Amino acid sequence: MRRTASPMSLILLGAGVFLLVLAPLLVTYVQPHAKRTPVGIDTTTVFTGTGSYFDTSQLKTVHDRRITITRQVRGDVADSVKSDTAIWDVSTSVDTDATLPASDTRDSLQWTLERWVTDRRTNEPVHCCGESPAFDGEAYLKFPFDVEERDYRWWDGTLGGVVRLRYEGPGTVQGYEGLRFTGSVPPTRTGVRQVPGRLVGMPKTPQVLAEEWYANSRIELVADRRTGRIVYAAIGPKKTLRAPGADTDAVVLLASEKIAFTDRTQRQQVDLASADSGKLELLGSTAPLAAGALGAALAVVGAALVVRGRRTGPDSPDAP
Repeated sequence: MRRTASPMSLILLGAGVFLLVLAPLLVTYVQPHAKRTPVGIDTTTVFTGTGSYFDTSQLKTVHDRRITITRQVRGDVADSVKSDTAIWDVSTSVDTDATLPASDTRDSLQWTLERWVTDRRTNEPVHCCGESPAFDGEAYLKFPFDVEERDYRWWDGTLGGVVRLRYEGPGTVQGYEGLRFTGSVPPTRTGVRQVPGRLVGMPKTPQVLAEEWYANSRIELVADRRTGRIVYAAIGPKKTLRAPGADTDAVVLLASEKIAFTDRTQRQQVDLASADSGKLELLGSTAPLAAGALGAALAVVGAALVVRGRRTGPDSPDAP
């Protein structure tokens, strides 16, 4: 019996088989490869709130003033590719209305520069590539992919340690639903600073090593479930100075009940999370399901046409 299957039936059968093979590949290879922390990142997030800070021009703490925290994150693409890690340089400035906008971040009320290095798949710290300081925990600038409904260890840079964040349930930001986590930091000594003695109630001592203390009354984060991107963040920091061995604060350096993402930053983070989450959903479920269903249909139709063509060929018993 000669083969008389039409070219179209073979094309349909081949396309169906191809899609059936493609479907599991999208789930097992393409999507996991896409689920990696980006290295070419360049984003800026802004927090604002009202609070108190130590005004060096007046040598006293002033109250009910606007405080702005600006964090810029830039990926070091060249070093990231070499080490197969995500290397992010993080510049964080704390400003008042008097220093904002600052032409130089060093003119800010406070300014820090960090280098954050993580595993692109797990988000765990990787201690290499000029990391500074040495981080710990599971989350900082983002959570791991596929955020779970459980507590997480969050790195607090001011504390220089890990804070346990409690899972509080769903959280909605700008109409977008994520997972909400909260935590706090009790008053903790974080270091010492040389200051005039009179600043901490010791006027007879020219210079003293005052104790630096830090607390955070509220840490609230809302993370996108699929990507781990933080779409909302709020903190309630308090940084103070105490005389050596004292039990009470002598000077408030910075304090606020709530400093949170601005509306613009919330919208920006939601848009980025929604786009990235949509891509991962497409690769992980929508495209594989569609490819599998369409592939099965095409394979069945193509196979049926091939079989039918063979049965009705010129050498078949049914041929006229």
